[in-house]
Amino acid sequence: MRLVKTLPLLLSLSAALGSASAFALPNDRDQPIRIQADQAHLDDKQGVATYTGDVVITQGSMMIKGNTVTITRSASGDIDVVTSVGNLAYFEQQQSAAKPDKMKGWGVTIQYQSLKDLVILTDRAKVENEGNTTEGEKIVYNTQTQVATAGRGGNVTTPRQRIDMVIQPKKKAE
Repeated sequence: MRLVKTLPLLLSLSAALGSASAFALPNDRDQPIRIQADQAHLDDKQGVATYTGDVVITQGSMMIKGNTVTITRSASGDIDVVTSVGNLAYFEQQQSAAKPDKMKGWGVTIQYQSLKDLVILTDRAKVENEGNTTEGEKIVYNTQTQVATAGRGGNVTTPRQRIDMVIQPKKKAE
């Protein structure tokens, strides 16, 4: 009975996580979501699901890990925010079938605001893709406009005065 009530939440989560990356594998959103955790607390009335204890969420090539993952729904029932907290929280997702490398991200907090199309990595934030890296207190990525901003994060445990980026040279065609 409990699963039937939470099924709409899980289906909404599937749609939200599947659209999180404009460059993700096209069939990721059609894959089942698997959530593994030591404990789960689902509050259907409030629209909040909290998973604790070495949480691993997978869907297709996407993976989110954290000590605690909280999923909230808006009043309309759509996924609003997915927040992963850990030491460090982690995500990865393959960007295209032609490139097996996965985009990877770390932060004490990783938050996906689906209604705003934002992924926010805060506190010891790092994103790595094809050998390129960006590190800072806070990295914000708009999945719709594909614009990233890195800089100061405000309330962080490990302050950084500057961002640090490494950009690999383009490989010349053979």
